[in-house]
Amino acid sequence: MSSKKIQALIQLFRPELPFAAGVCVVVGEVIASRGYPSLLDVALGFLCGAFISGSAIVSNDYFDLEVDRVNTPGRPLPMGTVTPGETIFFTIGTLVVGLAAAIGISLPAFGLCLALGLISFLYNWKFKEAGLAGNLMVSTCVALTFLLGGMAVGGIWNKTVWAFGLMAFFLDLGEEIAGDAMDVEGDKKRDSKSLAILYGRSFALRISSVLFGLVVLISFLPALFGWLGSSYLIVISLTDLLIGVSVVGLLKSRTPEEGRKFMRRIYLGATFGVLAFIIGKILV
Repeated sequence: MSSKKIQALIQLFRPELPFAAGVCVVVGEVIASRGYPSLLDVALGFLCGAFISGSAIVSNDYFDLEVDRVNTPGRPLPMGTVTPGETIFFTIGTLVVGLAAAIGISLPAFGLCLALGLISFLYNWKFKEAGLAGNLMVSTCVALTFLLGGMAVGGIWNKTVWAFGLMAFFLDLGEEIAGDAMDVEGDKKRDSKSLAILYGRSFALRISSVLFGLVVLISFLPALFGWLGSSYLIVISLTDLLIGVSVVGLLKSRTPEEGRKFMRRIYLGATFGVLAFIIGKILV
């Protein structure tokens, strides 16, 4: 396989997104563990989250080929660097790796991951055009990564795990709606019923900003109720600041490219928050 093909497959996989999904599972494990999760739990949880997510991301590009010719023509599929057949094979391969890791965790975890894979497939195949309903499907999958982490260590009903799951749900829902606002022209080709198309770009961005505001409010619950200590409060305050500044930029954005830049900052800010949380837990 040529280096150009490998680079194209990496671009198709979008490593930063599966990495974040894997980190979310590990955060769920760290929160729900009475002590620390074992290295095996961490490895299996990360691989499970990363490759299930990666499979969904790759298949998304397969189903979005015609739209991406308009919105993002530089992606590997529209450019022809990767063929549709190779994309299907890559989708199945990453899914198998994720499910194999899930079996290593437990049968309930395997069942949850199988459900995640099915929801992701249905979304990419049929529900992307459904607007808010499709957005909710994706956000639910993201939130479940934290619950998967809790399940992996026997602490799925941990209150802090559910708080993190809610934060992930509203953060991703805000990003999904904002992303639709950036992709209006391409989405018109598939008769999408996104909020941006139905009610306008500005309305969609205002709704997404409210959802990001909910993330900030929920983020203080673990500290308010004493579930997590002062180190968490410091980390989450910095994370919320990064998200808040980026949301202001997103609302003021005038082009899809500018909007995507601020969306990426929101995503990276949230990723920084969960990574800092893990490091803090390890060092304390």
